[in-house]
Amino acid sequence: MLRNFPKCLRVTDARSDFARYLTQRLEIGERELIFDGVVRSKVSAGAQPETVPAKKAVPKWLEGAPPIPEAGITIDTPDTHLFEADPLQDLDLDGIGELVRRCERCALCQGRKKAVPGEGPANAKLMVIGEGPGATEDETGRPFVGRAGKLLDDILVAIDCPRSSVFIGNIVKCRPPNNRDPEAIEIEQCLPYLNRQIALLHPSVILAMGRTAASTLLNTRGSLGSLRNKVHTYRGIPLVVTYHPAALLRNPHWKKPTWDDVRIARRILAGQL
Repeated sequence: MLRNFPKCLRVTDARSDFARYLTQRLEIGERELIFDGVVRSKVSAGAQPETVPAKKAVPKWLEGAPPIPEAGITIDTPDTHLFEADPLQDLDLDGIGELVRRCERCALCQGRKKAVPGEGPANAKLMVIGEGPGATEDETGRPFVGRAGKLLDDILVAIDCPRSSVFIGNIVKCRPPNNRDPEAIEIEQCLPYLNRQIALLHPSVILAMGRTAASTLLNTRGSLGSLRNKVHTYRGIPLVVTYHPAALLRNPHWKKPTWDDVRIARRILAGQL
């Protein structure tokens, strides 16, 4: 490439670096160079470069783009959205429920008897979130109605929050086979439903019951023990972590720490925290 370059720049001192630089610019198709506010062009052997008013170089990927507006200028809103609109944003709680019952976004729909959207009043101040439906929930289409559900009812009454005043749901809306933990793809497909429910309710506090609920909502792999006895936040809403009622049936010694946790939730509801 240098053999086509002006002989006056074929030198061995520091100017050779400049020659290489010019060569590289020519190789990528540039025919003008900007230095200190002027444009140097028509470089040839023994000739003085022509000085012309500087022009701001425009990258090729910006060619043909509309000019950047100056400060204070209002531009029209584009006709098209940069991001896809949330398909659930116009649905109320009943609409979410109907959509969940027809949902086929993941493989859990293949083995379910009934999807379990969740239930509770639209003005609920406490929202309880578990892992997923069990066998009884799969039969009835209602959350927390088995033995664990009866224990949850007792817990809620103890903090003056009867079930009728609480919205109860799960991370996934269909029962995983043999009550296994939900898989990541199943959670991913189901979580938008729950997030829309949370946005509609905007409860005063969320009670996340069990490891799956806690780790999903807080996006952490921390142990349940390390997440308890604290007030977290989810989308700006206070969140308290505790054991799942089904775990309490297997390990009754966890009832005391669960009682401590739900009393934290109760204090938030009372405005004491």
